[in-house]
Amino acid sequence: MVDKNNTIFVCTNCGAQYSKWIGRCLECGKWGTIEQNTKHIEQNTKENTCAPAKTVKLSEIKGENVRRQQTDLAEFDRVLGGGIVPGSLILLGGEPGIGKSTLAIQLAAIIPNTLYISGEESVGQIKLRTDRLRLSAVGLQLANETNVGIIRATVDQTKPTLAIIDSIQTIYSDDVQGEPGSINQIKSCATRLMETAKSTDIAMIIVGHVTKDGEVAGPKTLEHLVDTVLYLEGERYHQYRILRTVKNRFGPTDEVGIFEMKENGLQEVKNPSASFLSERGENMPGSVVTCLLEGTRPLLVEIQALVNKTSFGYPVRKASGFDLNRLHVLTAVLQKRAGLNLAQYDIHLNVVGGITADEPAADLAVCLAIASAYKDKKLGADLAVFGEVGLGGEVRGVTQVEKRVRECEKLGMKRVIANESIKTLKPENIKVIGVKNIQELIRQT
Repeated sequence: MVDKNNTIFVCTNCGAQYSKWIGRCLECGKWGTIEQNTKHIEQNTKENTCAPAKTVKLSEIKGENVRRQQTDLAEFDRVLGGGIVPGSLILLGGEPGIGKSTLAIQLAAIIPNTLYISGEESVGQIKLRTDRLRLSAVGLQLANETNVGIIRATVDQTKPTLAIIDSIQTIYSDDVQGEPGSINQIKSCATRLMETAKSTDIAMIIVGHVTKDGEVAGPKTLEHLVDTVLYLEGERYHQYRILRTVKNRFGPTDEVGIFEMKENGLQEVKNPSASFLSERGENMPGSVVTCLLEGTRPLLVEIQALVNKTSFGYPVRKASGFDLNRLHVLTAVLQKRAGLNLAQYDIHLNVVGGITADEPAADLAVCLAIASAYKDKKLGADLAVFGEVGLGGEVRGVTQVEKRVRECEKLGMKRVIANESIKTLKPENIKVIGVKNIQELIRQT
């Protein structure tokens, strides 16, 4: 056995190690966080004397039916796959002001015997929020604490059905160097909370801040540690919110929940398509309805286009809820393949309701909306369009066409335009029209 002391320099923020002192950490970019650390290393040349782990055959394990904790928010249960699994650790992320804490306090009020620990608000401030949301939660236990050791002891003592920690970036561990919110602190605190959740079989929800890129702040390890990662998405100035699951060990990852922000908090939307089309104005050029697929749920949304003569030398292209680069591509396809002279026209595109149309199925509706606005021709309020458009102007098929057509039929649409494969469907109350390319599309409409 050989003992030796190695002197290294460690960043107290991210844990990066260096052989010599430097002023600025090359990993996280922080200044003045490099400190000298003497690490005692023991090199043991003896053979491994650890006892092997006990293994069990898969066929010998009896299956157990885990009873999930149901909530009154059916959309939330839908996203999780049927409810909250006991002993699971759920990470809830989203942009500032989107409604993360609102959703968390609503869940705390719904589920009995819930412990709500906040590192950002005092218990008095939480009471003000519950009063504003008109929540009645007599048995809700509140605490204001940022030390993860005290939080774990509180969970062990109170033994709640659900524990909510708001947020992971504000708590810290005494055993780890660095300020709250640093990479080392987030990893350490998340690991300790995971140990508590698994050992006590208590479900936990931790709220996480996001970066300017929209991802949960901190190391990617945080998302790997937890069982489920949820994102609350939407525009702050629109009333609709989408709860999307990115990772789920106990359910599907393609489900979404639709909520509407009101004075008394987030309210689930039973029929999202009808809500998105409820305020649709009179029939006008440039307005087209398309059917998007959010997870396994079809959604009918309105796409609006405005085309007018440019006042400058270079035409303007603007898009809200749609990828701007994709808009440039589709505009070029319309010019080259459909013969529309859009070179001297400004194009403004809007997806109504604050929804982001990032699915290829929206291509055909965007092209038709631009063509309708350019020719100043009304398309009718009973038309729905979906399909992918290639660079050659060809219209390609999309997934789950039958489900989309059923949704269009349920919402009162009388005509659906898509790829030629749609002609194989024979719905009763709606006419299906298949097109090969955008030239045929524009000619038929």
